[in-house]
Amino acid sequence: MRVLVTSSRNTFALDAIRKLGSTGHTVVASDTYGGAVGSHSKYLKAHAVTASPRFETDAFIDDVNGIVERYEIDLILPTFEEAFYLAARAGDLPDGARVYAGRFDKLARLHDKASFKRLVTEAGVPVPQTVVATDDASLAEAIVRFPRYFARAAFSRGGVGLLTNTGPLAGKMSASDCHPTPDQPWLVQPFVDGPMVCTYSTIVDGRVTAHCTYRAPEQWSHSTGITFLAVDSTETLDYTQRIVDTLDPGFTGQLSFDFVDNDGELLAIECNPRPTNGIILLGAEEFSRALTGEADEVAVVQPGVERQVTLAVLADAFAEPLKHLPTSLHDLVHVRDVGWKWHDSLAMMWSPATLVHGAELSHGQRKELLAALSDDIVWNGERITGMTEADAEALEAVHAQQV
Repeated sequence: MRVLVTSSRNTFALDAIRKLGSTGHTVVASDTYGGAVGSHSKYLKAHAVTASPRFETDAFIDDVNGIVERYEIDLILPTFEEAFYLAARAGDLPDGARVYAGRFDKLARLHDKASFKRLVTEAGVPVPQTVVATDDASLAEAIVRFPRYFARAAFSRGGVGLLTNTGPLAGKMSASDCHPTPDQPWLVQPFVDGPMVCTYSTIVDGRVTAHCTYRAPEQWSHSTGITFLAVDSTETLDYTQRIVDTLDPGFTGQLSFDFVDNDGELLAIECNPRPTNGIILLGAEEFSRALTGEADEVAVVQPGVERQVTLAVLADAFAEPLKHLPTSLHDLVHVRDVGWKWHDSLAMMWSPATLVHGAELSHGQRKELLAALSDDIVWNGERITGMTEADAEALEAVHAQQV
């Protein structure tokens, strides 16, 4: 199979490239800048630079079409929110090239946290009490309802832009910085105690083909994980299949869910309809077979498998040495790096280029680095240039909370 992996800047995109390339697939990578880590893996046939899907959608689609035609691509594997642009413009892609993502209307329903909350409730999956705020007044009213609260935009990701009065992120953002609208609402929930539990799944024709449940014992700035430990998947696999059955029995793509483990009860928080770091814990053959749906049984990562992004662990240790150094030193000695056994170290040497790219995207503004790093490939619920009227109507339905 000939695969195009898009948004190759992500560590989990590099991991997907390695796994596909090592199992006999021909892999091409792309991103909006040449220094993306995944674009320099030895497991690639080629790599290319595209326009930004967010800021130059037409040019992005043209660039993807050129890559597909040049390398005779069979499958486009999105690894970030370019999935929404590819899904919305699927009719403009070359015949024969499949996008490994669900239909746009289904992805939008998953990504909008208010719509997602209704979906998982319908699927019988527990969620925290939730209030949707659509203006400044309703946000102010919602946060006083809960002595301890947690709020975030309906279209958000990566643990950035969080409003809370509890925990390590308390006070990092003020309610005066948040301005919900009917098209860009905010969700307010009681702060739920307990560790975050994350999942990653591949789905083919409505059937989960691979699944991983993991925790992130170490995080960068209390946000994205930098170490990953697989835990039991029994409950989350059942929840994932229930959500897929409710959403679309024919769904094909990648889904990642976040839960909070509140005294043994898993509460669904959000969905990223794309890969996340859980892909790193899957075996190469398992991942390859899962994408094609060849395996008869679900490939489930067994508890105890652990990996880390060593460069990030080092950076975090020295950023807050008194807090993180003891744990980081343990991880550096005992936990295998995501690049273990790949002999592909040149790719990660390009990591500084990603930071430079994020700095350029911030244009000198005071932006959280994690937000800036993905600013040109995110989708925040806007109407997409060139989308079909049917998808535009589905998006309006999501905004109107009618889905």
